[in-house]
Amino acid sequence: MSPPIRQTKPTSLDDIARHVVRPAGIVSTGWPAVRDKCSSFGVTFDDWQTEAGRLVLAKRADGIYACSIGGAVMSIPRQVGKTYFVGATVFALCLLTPGTTALWTAHRLRTGNETFAKMKSFAERKLVAPHVQQIYVGSGTGEIVFTNGSRILFGARERGFGRGFDDVDIEVFDEAQILGENAIDDMLPATNTAANPLLFFIGTPPKPKDPSEVYTRKRAEAISGADTDTVYLEFSADDDADPNDRDQWAKANPSYPNRTPASAMARMQKNLTVESFLREALGIWDAVDTVAAGPIDLAAWELLTDAASTPTGDGVRWALDVAHDRKWSTFCLAGPRGDGLIHVEMTAAQPGTAWVAARAKEMQDKLGGVPLTVGVSSPAQSLIPALVEAGVVVDEMKPGEQALAFASFCDATDGVSPKIRHRGEPALRKAVTGARTKPWTDGGETLPRRGSVGDVSPFSAALMAFGRLGTVEPTKTAEAHVVFA
Repeated sequence: MSPPIRQTKPTSLDDIARHVVRPAGIVSTGWPAVRDKCSSFGVTFDDWQTEAGRLVLAKRADGIYACSIGGAVMSIPRQVGKTYFVGATVFALCLLTPGTTALWTAHRLRTGNETFAKMKSFAERKLVAPHVQQIYVGSGTGEIVFTNGSRILFGARERGFGRGFDDVDIEVFDEAQILGENAIDDMLPATNTAANPLLFFIGTPPKPKDPSEVYTRKRAEAISGADTDTVYLEFSADDDADPNDRDQWAKANPSYPNRTPASAMARMQKNLTVESFLREALGIWDAVDTVAAGPIDLAAWELLTDAASTPTGDGVRWALDVAHDRKWSTFCLAGPRGDGLIHVEMTAAQPGTAWVAARAKEMQDKLGGVPLTVGVSSPAQSLIPALVEAGVVVDEMKPGEQALAFASFCDATDGVSPKIRHRGEPALRKAVTGARTKPWTDGGETLPRRGSVGDVSPFSAALMAFGRLGTVEPTKTAEAHVVFA
């Protein structure tokens, strides 16, 4: 980890990065303390790294990192300095907060070993060594233990590293372009008890065969404008860049030519295929990995916002859906307004599923017995027995009916005179604008779970409620399991 060459003038991320996505609610940043701690070790940063540090460590009014939920996602070409920046930041955070536990994982053993070797060398520096109690070198793993009780553990995901940990404060997913759902499922719960967790997803654009669903999804969600809890930073050349154009080299790599010399770029160009050079050195994502347009984009959805929107109370319908990972459950409602338009809203959303049956009974009583719509083959279907036991009247919506409701909902947001209005709820906006489509066997399109961006269950609940308008009659009977096929 050698200090970078200082750039000669301040650099704004917006001026040099292809994409800069900021989380909402930023009021301060923890970067000055990290910068000063690094400075005490003789570590300095390029201007882009300083600005990235301000953004990654930005905090909301409660002192929690603004990206604590979605993490800091960075798509940055090779030879730019991302490992140096993240490594120094994690080191400083461990020293500033005693007892911090950080996991640094790469997909490949070789990459993990290289990163650990760099961090070990840094820990052995004259100004740093007094703060380090012990350095452990294992077979494919490593650990740096600080005198204040903090520690950084290193390992490769291909060897199963990362499972079984708890009380983890920082997780770094290096080579995030090779990060599958199973790996993230194994590792992410380790931060559940952390007071202020911080996640880094750092990598380069994935190859076509890379298992990159997590990285690709997080990029798409951030760029779509539907994510308010994530930092996303991308350096890349133009999509149609000439690989010989050195202006494009500079556009993709803010460290070129000061710290990344032309010879380093030329070496990559000489030894990589054109496609690999565009990906690895210029940060260009393949067309198949770029953000696919959903049926409802953010601009169209925002035009339908009416903060005072409300249904008349006559003919209201409602539905339930659950996220594919079962971390959230959502009720949505749809009903006619006095002006003939259709109002949609989220009526309740909470973590997990244990609360659903009791809340459903309470809400159904208030709605005069209107059946609760639940999608067949959806994650919410498993809750039907508990709902029925609680006295909730359930209306099961078949997949073909859901496909029709999806089409009708999208149609009602389009055209010169769209029929739907909503109150601008962030979670519903995120779900609607993150939705993607897949063909339905009987024609039309459906709303896939994993093919979409983020948790689309609020959208699924809203479109089912919308699809039942005028088709399911209210009933005062709350004892029978009513099925409307």
